Amino acid sequence: MGRVSQAQAQENRKRVVANASRLFREQGTGVSVADLMKSAGMTQGGFYKQFASKDALVGEATTHAFAQLEARRTAELDEHDGQRDAARQGLIDYYLSARHRDNAGNGCPVAALAADIAKGAGDAAHDVYIEGVRDFAQWLATDDEDGLAGLATLVGALLLARATHGSPLSDEILHAAHAALSDHSQI
Repeated sequence: MGRVSQAQAQENRKRVVANASRLFREQGTGVSVADLMKSAGMTQGGFYKQFASKDALVGEATTHAFAQLEARRTAELDEHDGQRDAARQGLIDYYLSARHRDNAGNGCPVAALAADIAKGAGDAAHDVYIEGVRDFAQWLATDDEDGLAGLATLVGALLLARATHGSPLSDEILHAAHAALSDHSQI
């Protein structure tokens, strides 16, 4: 098999980062390098040509996940013609939906990566995570609140809803948090 071009190597790297981002949000950062590379259609040996370490990949995958979250927030603003309150409510509606609960791989990195980051998933990922949490809270902020309580409610509700999935309690949690956050005095 011949050498890949520099452009192909960059595409391969992007594919590995995107797949790792999805898998880390679905299964945690403990996913093996072999499974990560297999999901990208590549061999494990190719990993070490692309990344200095798995921790480096965790950092890049975390950055990728937060970029997707930022794109979702931007899309909400665009969809609501720049109306901040309407965009915030649109994001809350999505965040506390069964669709988001059931799709961790493409969902919010704040909720999906919290436990792994807390356990020490790497300095690069930790720094990206802190900045991502700060940015998300600021995006949720209103004139009356800094967004931290709203973010904590969103993330806590999503984690509990995922943990109780398959029982009526899961939907009850999503609905209760939605009702609390839809009263704009709570955000």
